[in-house]
Amino acid sequence: MSSENNEELIEHVEKKQKLEESTPSGSKTESMNSKPKANALLINPKQRGNPLIKHITGVPYEYSEMIPDYIVGPASCILFLSLRYHQLNPDYIHDRLKTLGSSFNLRVLLVQVDVAEPHNSLKHLTRICILADLTLMLAWSAEDAGKIIETYKAYENKPPESIMERSESAPYTKLVNALTSVRSVNKTDAMTLLSTFGTFEAIVKAPLDALSLCPGFGTQKAQRLHKALHEPFLRSSK
Repeated sequence: MSSENNEELIEHVEKKQKLEESTPSGSKTESMNSKPKANALLINPKQRGNPLIKHITGVPYEYSEMIPDYIVGPASCILFLSLRYHQLNPDYIHDRLKTLGSSFNLRVLLVQVDVAEPHNSLKHLTRICILADLTLMLAWSAEDAGKIIETYKAYENKPPESIMERSESAPYTKLVNALTSVRSVNKTDAMTLLSTFGTFEAIVKAPLDALSLCPGFGTQKAQRLHKALHEPFLRSSK
């Protein structure tokens, strides 16, 4: 082969190498081998099709091959779990935690409550979270779950005070504060009521026997709550 042909071959190989280096493997820009953006929420490709993703609108995101379901910061990750799926596959979360190991300083287990009777499963998951050093977060819909993930990412570099300032005005916090204003009803009771009935309206309309069946409620506490919710507002006369 002539020296001229050798030079053409070398030039062709060099061009091919440069092209391969500049083009991520795969046909999409969200390829697993492409370098992720510094400020992007990273999503495990196994989460494709999860309805919560369409509710993540306030932060940029891209897909990347990784162990957690979502990475919201350099040392913060989220595992997503549907409670319905957990009841069908109770060993799933154990396998995920074994794979995750001790990685990440902040490890969140985001559970979407999508079953009618979540209490036993939530108790079990709470115990797992305590033993595995996980923060348990509950979402009542796909939209809630998406917004929780979005908030973790949006507040990645914000001081705690900026979150605390808004927490008292959040609708969920207002509901908890309203329920705990009833004597002997604590925050755990309030969360139990909201997880059982879903809305404040449903709690108000719930019969006395349904309230008394809630975990942590006895007849006396249920009667006190029921009376407080149905007692007419009186205007004091001068």
